[in-house]
Amino acid sequence: MGDAELTIVCLCAQWCGTCRDWRPVMDTLAAANPAWRWRWLDIEDEAALLGELDVETLPSLLVARGAQVLFFGPVLPRAELLGRLLDTLSRQPQASSGLPEGVDELWERLRRP
Repeated sequence: MGDAELTIVCLCAQWCGTCRDWRPVMDTLAAANPAWRWRWLDIEDEAALLGELDVETLPSLLVARGAQVLFFGPVLPRAELLGRLLDTLSRQPQASSGLPEGVDELWERLRRP
C-alpha cells in the first residue's frame, strides 16, 4: 500500500439500513477511484479488530493515508458529499487531530497483513 493513496474504510453493521444504503454509494465511488483502497468492515462480524473503539454512529468512515488517519466519523450516504470529502482529504498533508480514542489503534490493526 503506497503512502500517497487513500484507504477508505466504512464501519457498518448488516442490520443498519443506512449502512445498506451506503454500499452502492461506496461501490460507485470505488469504481470511479480505483487508485484508492476501499474496505467494508462489519463491526459485528469483525468486532475483534475494533479493540476498545466504540463506534457510536453507523455508518462511520475511517480515511487514512499511509500510517496517518485523516478522518474518522459519520457521513451521510450521498456520493457528492463523500466525493468532496475524499477530494479534500486526498490533498490534506497531515493526520487529523482530535480523533476518538482507539481509532489509531484500529488503523494499525487494519494495516497489518
